[in-house]
Amino acid sequence: MLEYRAYEEIERYLNGQMAAEEKAGFEALLRTDATLAAQVQEHRQLLLTLQHMGERQQLRQQLKGIHARMERDQASAPPAAWKVFWNRHRQTVAVAASVSLFSVFGALWSVQQLKKPVQQHTAQYVELRREVERLKKAQTAIINGINDATKPAPQPAAFSGTGFAISANGYVVTSSHVVEGADSIMIENKTGLKYKVSEIYRDEIHDLSILKVAEEDFQGFGKLPYTFKGTESDLGERVFTLGYPREDIVFGEGSLSSASGFEGDTTAYQISIPLNPGNSGGPLLDDRGNLIGVISGKQAGQEGAAFAIKSAYLLQLIDELALSGQVEPLVLPKNNALFSQNRPQQLKKLQDYVFVVKVYN
Repeated sequence: MLEYRAYEEIERYLNGQMAAEEKAGFEALLRTDATLAAQVQEHRQLLLTLQHMGERQQLRQQLKGIHARMERDQASAPPAAWKVFWNRHRQTVAVAASVSLFSVFGALWSVQQLKKPVQQHTAQYVELRREVERLKKAQTAIINGINDATKPAPQPAAFSGTGFAISANGYVVTSSHVVEGADSIMIENKTGLKYKVSEIYRDEIHDLSILKVAEEDFQGFGKLPYTFKGTESDLGERVFTLGYPREDIVFGEGSLSSASGFEGDTTAYQISIPLNPGNSGGPLLDDRGNLIGVISGKQAGQEGAAFAIKSAYLLQLIDELALSGQVEPLVLPKNNALFSQNRPQQLKKLQDYVFVVKVYN
């Protein structure tokens, strides 16, 4: 939605539809925002392309009209004259048609590029799922190479990623790319508690999926020890995460590097925690044990440059789902039991609510 509003503002500016004061403010913003300035230039080029396309289409229509009149007059006009004209102009008609077709596809491609979120059309942002897929393929190859002469072994779950509880009544969040294409999903915590879950909502743009325990005898997770932070965290804050880059739970610690994510994404943070396959969907917490984000991805070629979707956006999503009736009211934690604890004590309390997500295909 933010990209679409920016697109509307750019179009109003280029079409001269802004008032003088608004135009001055917009031009001042262009001088400080390189990304916006680049988008304005791209859109200006798009408008020029569309204008040229219109002129070429008009030429094509004129040539078609001439051709139609020639056909109507063919009976009375000398055949040689018609052939001379056609030989002179058929190349022009062909070029006009080709250029028009090229322009149409070029314009459509440009519009789609302008409307795509930045992180969707850059190759530098790496979803951790890509590395997970590589591991899964290697695992599958090993499994397929094992032959049991008596009875085939059951297909094991594909090791996938991390998730954590967001309410006492069975709701869990993870990254959407972790559970993509799953036939069934299981979660398991450090103590060995296992639950079958189902995906009830997916937000691919922000790489979030909401899961719910799907077992009839489920009694709840119990009181969650952490709370969700609804405000912005400060630059330089110490942050940490728990996740499953391998079968055992792993602790990672760093700092909040930026209040925005990849290429200025305001729904995410940048953090200085090295991430590995399996960290996707894990919790990001501050020193006081407040949940401030959900681990999502990293930047290729830059060690320690990782990103997390902000908890403020997650809370907004939860509220919207509850209002729309897509989920039942979530029992969110109200008291932070991690606040006065040292780090080892925080991790002991936290690990019961952080799960390895296992996908069955």
